[in-house]
Amino acid sequence: MNKKKIILLGKDIIDLEIKALQNLKKNINNSFSKAVTQIAKCNSKVILCGVGKSGLIASKIAATLSSVGTPSFSLSAGDSSHGDLGMISKKDILILLSYSGQTNELKNIIQYANRNKILLIGIVSKKNSILYKASDIKLLIPEVKEAGGIVPTSSTTTQLALGDAIAIGTMYFKKFGKSDFKKLHPAGSLGSQLRTVEDIMLVGNKIPFIDENLKMKKALKILSNKKLGILIVQNKKKKTIGIITDGQVRRYNEKNSNLHLKNAKQIMTKNPISVDKDILAAKALSLMNAKKITSLCIYDKKNKFKTIGVVHVHNILQSNIS
Repeated sequence: MNKKKIILLGKDIIDLEIKALQNLKKNINNSFSKAVTQIAKCNSKVILCGVGKSGLIASKIAATLSSVGTPSFSLSAGDSSHGDLGMISKKDILILLSYSGQTNELKNIIQYANRNKILLIGIVSKKNSILYKASDIKLLIPEVKEAGGIVPTSSTTTQLALGDAIAIGTMYFKKFGKSDFKKLHPAGSLGSQLRTVEDIMLVGNKIPFIDENLKMKKALKILSNKKLGILIVQNKKKKTIGIITDGQVRRYNEKNSNLHLKNAKQIMTKNPISVDKDILAAKALSLMNAKKITSLCIYDKKNKFKTIGVVHVHNILQSNIS
């Protein structure tokens, strides 16, 4: 088989799957809406099950649902008939995947669901099948042409795409946002990019606060001890009114010899750049680059003039955020 034929074969397989997905799109109807609504409102677990390749797709859909806030897991069809049916409770939702809808291994699960009035969602291609008839919500996928005429390809592609659509539909229904996503994905690049400045800011005694009337002789000792290169200046009401950087100190010393006699408020830059604690750390880094600064004051929306934290550019870079 030459290279051209191999390339054409690859394109033909993809064309088969594209056609299957186009037909699947036409089948998205009220049953899909019902499935998403019921899953979003489920106060228990969503359990998925299939046999063979469909079982692998079931595991992938369960993982996707769990990642967007819907507790889910996949059940082994074979093990279910040997005690694992006990994993399913009456408040759960059961999703069974079977292209033919006649798979023997699923029959016991179907009977168990119907007998215990467990909501059953069937993803199936044949209306005259056991699964289609027994399902409370019937998600009909199109009959497809498989690669080589026998290998599950187009059918599993439609199952996977439908599962993704269900998961994302549920996510939007539940208003599962970026902050929720971050909680479930603390590691990896996605988790890093969704971290906020609140996640990495310095707080408490690590913030280099000084009073506006403090003499610079003492302020310089704090600047040296805190090792952040900045001082946050507050008034008597603990309102942040300014910032002093080591750069300012050096520039002042180049032109004057009385720095140690000055008060902090005489040296500071008024109204330092501050951001809300919920801003993404990546956005904060972009702001620092644009303003050519190395630190930001962090506030809570309740009081923009009260600094609750400080974030330095090194804090962001050490968190693998870019």
